[in-house]
Amino acid sequence: MDTPLTTTFPTTAFLGLGAMGFPMAGHLAARSRETGGRTLVWNRTPARAAAHAAEFGSVAATLEEAAGADLIVSCLPTSAEVDGVLDAVRGHLKPGSVWVDCTSGHPDAAPEQRARLLEAGVRFLDAPVSGGTVAAKAGTLTVMVGGPAQEIEAVRPHLAFAGKLVRVGDTGAGFAVKAVNNALLAVNLWAAGEGLAILGLRGVELGAALDVINASSGRSNTTENLIPQRVLTRQFPATFGLGLLAKDAGIALDLAEQARGSAPVIAQVTALYRAASRVIGAQEDHTAALKLIEQWNGVELK
Repeated sequence: MDTPLTTTFPTTAFLGLGAMGFPMAGHLAARSRETGGRTLVWNRTPARAAAHAAEFGSVAATLEEAAGADLIVSCLPTSAEVDGVLDAVRGHLKPGSVWVDCTSGHPDAAPEQRARLLEAGVRFLDAPVSGGTVAAKAGTLTVMVGGPAQEIEAVRPHLAFAGKLVRVGDTGAGFAVKAVNNALLAVNLWAAGEGLAILGLRGVELGAALDVINASSGRSNTTENLIPQRVLTRQFPATFGLGLLAKDAGIALDLAEQARGSAPVIAQVTALYRAASRVIGAQEDHTAALKLIEQWNGVELK
């Protein structure tokens, strides 16, 4: 593929304005204003794009219009949705542009998506993010990117939502790291929930127990932030769906099986989150998985 790589991106586009994508696209719009460019935004619900334009000064666009941008960033639920968008924009892409997919996608999908886009003269980078809605709003997300180093360096200055951007390997490596990272989140959250349920059954004050745990070797992001802010308060704000975490843990398990590796803890946790997704609800916040532990133990974590 001989199409030269674009290194300037006067027009950017953001596809998918969910809980993460909405603020991420806002940072792109702010960067565009600083550089004299513009940011197009698209969402399956047009009203969401219109709301973004009103708040951030972006331009609500059709999918076909967005596909003609110099830099395209997507943040969709799964690789299947990305494939559907690729089907829809065939013939509308701009040769030399770069597509950065921040979806928590499947590593097996990335090489196929890159190959499809290269046929149109477009580079593809798998670049999922971590940090949740708080980091998305602050513009401090961690971005793990798979793909050629030259292409990553070309887009690095333009991904205004990134606080830390790391090339983790070739195409598909970004998705792989994201899946394992989220599997570790699932393991930590579930283990902490079981431990607190045991303490609750013993009559221990859970807030005090967390003060000790968070000053000791058992601490993690789940004990320091997620459980105190979402579980003990009984708020469970829907920022990252339980079904999506079950999906990501499943991707990590796929990787282990493909490599003929041994990952019994991830296998067990994947099964637990799939069950929790069905019983508690796939659209509930991922921290609501602990409600299943509560049901099994007859204790409420509060």
